This record gives sequence, structure tokens and C-alpha cells, in this order.
Amino acid sequence: MSKKNKEEIKKKDTNKPVKVKKDKKEKKDKKPNKFIQIIKKKWLINGTKTLILVLVLIMIFIAINMVIHNLDLAPLDFSQEQLYTLTDESKERVKDIDKDVSIYFVGYSDDDSNLDLAKQYHSANEKITAEAVDANNRPDLVEKYGIESGSEGIIVECDDKSQVLSASDLYTYDTTTYEQISIAEEKLTSAILSVTTDEVPKVYFLEGYSDFSLNQNMYLLSMYLSNEVNEIDTLNVLNTGKIPDDCDTLIITTPSKDFDDIATQAIKDYINSGRNILWLNAAIAQEQDLPNVNSILAIYGVDPFEVGVIRETDTSRMATDSPDLIIPELEYTEVTKDLYNTTGPIFVNATKININEDNLEAQNVNKVDLAVTSDGAYFRTNFNNQQNSAVEGEETGSFVVGAELDKTITEANEETGEQAVTSKLIIYGENYFVSDYQIVQNSQYAGLQLGYNKDLVLNSIAYLVDRPEDITARKSTGTVTYTATEQQDLIIRIIIFAVPIIIILVGIIVWQVRRRKK
Repeated sequence: MSKKNKEEIKKKDTNKPVKVKKDKKEKKDKKPNKFIQIIKKKWLINGTKTLILVLVLIMIFIAINMVIHNLDLAPLDFSQEQLYTLTDESKERVKDIDKDVSIYFVGYSDDDSNLDLAKQYHSANEKITAEAVDANNRPDLVEKYGIESGSEGIIVECDDKSQVLSASDLYTYDTTTYEQISIAEEKLTSAILSVTTDEVPKVYFLEGYSDFSLNQNMYLLSMYLSNEVNEIDTLNVLNTGKIPDDCDTLIITTPSKDFDDIATQAIKDYINSGRNILWLNAAIAQEQDLPNVNSILAIYGVDPFEVGVIRETDTSRMATDSPDLIIPELEYTEVTKDLYNTTGPIFVNATKININEDNLEAQNVNKVDLAVTSDGAYFRTNFNNQQNSAVEGEETGSFVVGAELDKTITEANEETGEQAVTSKLIIYGENYFVSDYQIVQNSQYAGLQLGYNKDLVLNSIAYLVDRPEDITARKSTGTVTYTATEQQDLIIRIIIFAVPIIIILVGIIVWQVRRRKK
């Protein structure tokens, strides 16, 4: 072959298209999905098979719902405070109960949210069960506990002990907005503990000497104390002549007049028997002559309260930038340890607690600070002064606004084996923070429902009645941001499960219509 012909052939070869080897991965990606192809060619080729496929999907959806229902899952809880989810604190308190506890919801439906909450106790302790009961099927319960026909009732039963709750017991209301607030968990936990606890502490409120009345200004505290499994009662010492022997803790609120001699002696006898006091004292606006009151405080080394109110200058230790709404710093103690890393309580009209440090040893008293102000606080005695800083002559520095004082009445005797007898006083230089009063102007919140106020006072009482297991940080029920009702809960479940199925079905129908138009 001539050289010329060879060059022509070579030229022709260079003009041929070059075959590029396709990547195996690219080939694989372009391969149609076999499952989709089977559905398209065999199941969607005609109306009958399409209908069968739709029915299969519906059956799968129904089966999934049945499985979810059998799992007995708790309702969806969209409230910020998780009002329909059992807290770890409640689980912890009931987990060691070794008695069978039955909770009967008489007249309630199976999908009631409070029943769902009660069923969650079973996961913490298998001995606790909850169920909805038809009054017609259990006339024995209706008759035994006096539940009226057609009404609802919740029976918590353990052996021969029981407690009956009404529907209204599970809720309280904001006193300003009348918004319904759920306290179902507190009530149910309290009822369970009540029927399984052999001894229930007794707490008395001293009446007749203060403007803070249990029935009028401290109803919320009474309610929360009952929820903590305490018996609550008022005490008029002039009628009884003594502090009852079953009193585990005596609560004294800001005295507005002096104790009578009978009350003074009764309280002193109570202290000498080694029992405990919670004292709440708001700031005072004028001089008071209270020799008997002061003689009780002196037993624990506390000097009389002075006219004046504490104000803060540290913005991190005040609420809503108000100098007289102080947020005291909590010390790490047995009473406050579970609130130590929280924002803490909010005090209004707080006063300083004057503890005579030099006299404590002579009085056999040991002091533990519970709550103190910042170093920038000052004590204002002139209420006409509106300045937000200390003026000349005003006392400044860190003030004690909460303290525990333990007085040893009788020393322990190793020879006779006698134990020491001590009386504990927990005292706060505030009273409004645990009252029903609205502590902020135009606020919908009462003092006890603000911050960690409730926890601080309940933990103090739990400590005084020797119930350390009740010292904790509790679920907040002071506000309700959003709680799904049973109907809303059903709608949400339909949205989650039904809507995707509907979308799939609509897609199939649209695809079929378009296919037949081609």
C-alpha cells in the first residue's frame, strides 16, 4: 500500500467518533427501580388493581393505628410545662411502693388525658394500675364511695385505705384571668402516697395574730401542702391552751399584734419539746411593740425586726428591673440544694433578719444561711425616698433574708443513751412570696406561683417535718402556654398519620387520570 493511501486511511480513522466507556456507577444510577416498575406495570395498569392497592394501604394504616393504640402511648404533650407527662420527681417518689394501688376513673372515657397521665405511673411501678370504669359495671365502687349517678370520680385505693378525687380537684384557676391550670399530677401523686403512707405529717397555721390568713390570703399554700401529703389545720391557741401534740410544724406569719401570754407560753413549751417552726415575716412600715413575739424570736438568737425594706442595685438580682423585687441568692443547704442552680425565688417587701451572732453560742443555737442578698443591697427606712440607690445613713451590704436556726434543748447523753433534743426554726424575711397576693401590679401571678417560691416554702416544710424525699424542684403549673385538648390531640394524630395517606391516594388518582388522557 502506497504511503499516500496509508495517510488517507489514517485520516479517515481520526474522523470516527470516539467511544467512551461509561462508568458502571452511572449505568447503575440510570437503571429503573424494579419495585416501582412492578407497581406501575402490574398494579396500576387497570382500575381494579389500583383499587386493591389503595385498600392495602388503608389496611396498613389501620393496622399501624391499632398497634399504636395497643402500645398505650401517652397523649402528645405540647404544653411548655409538660402538664400531661409524668415528671421524674413523681416517678422517683412512687417507684419504691411495695403495695398494690388501683386507680379507678369512674365515668371517664378511655381516651381521657388525665387517665393517660395516671397510666404512666405503671411504668414507674408495676404495682400501680389505672383504668376507666363504667359505673354500671362496678356498682360496688359507686355505692362504697358515694359517687352520684352520672357524675365522675377518681378512686385511689390501697388495701383498706382510699382517697376519692373529683374532676374539680384536678384543676385550679388563675385568680385574675380565671385560666384553668392543671394540678392533676400533684393530686394523683399525693393520693397515691396518702393511701400507701402510714404516717402523714400535721402542719398547723397559727391564727389570730396576723393579716395573713390561711383561708383568705394563703389558700394556694394550703392546697400545695395538701398535695405534698400533709394534713393542714388552723390553730387558735386561746381555744386549745396549747400546741397540739400531733403538730409536726407550726407556721407563724407576720404578726400584726403581740402574742397573748397563753399563746407565748404554749409556743415556748412547744419549742422545749423539740418541735419545729416556719416563720414568715414581711417588712414592717411602722414601729411595733411586740415583746412576747420578740421573746420567741430571742430563743433562737433573732433580734426584733426593724422598720424598713430591702432594695437591690444589682440588676441580675432583681425582677423586672424593680429594686424592691429581689431575687436572693440561695446557699447550698439541705433545704435549698435542689434549687441551688435555678433562678431562685422572688421576694417583694423583704426585710433583713437580724441575727445576734454573739448570742448564738450562749443560746445553744447553730445558724445556717439559706438566702442572702447581693453586696449592693441597701435597707430603706424612709419610704418617701424614691431614689434607686442608697442615700446617706442607709445600711448597705449583703443581708440575710432566709436562715435555719437549730436550738439544742437537751444535749445527748452517751451514758444513758438519750438523744439530743433540738428545735428547728426556718425563718424568711418575707411573707408575700408565699401568699395569694398579686406580687406585681397588673400581674396574673400570685406570689406563690412566681419563680421558685412554691418550691422554697414546700422544701422548707418538708425538711421541718423530716420528709427529705419531698425536697425537690417541682413541675411548674403557674402558667399554661398551650395544652392540646383531647379533640386537638386527635386532630394532630390525624394530621400526622392520615394526611400522608390521603396525599398518596390523591397522587395515585391524579396519575391515573393523566395516564388515561394520553
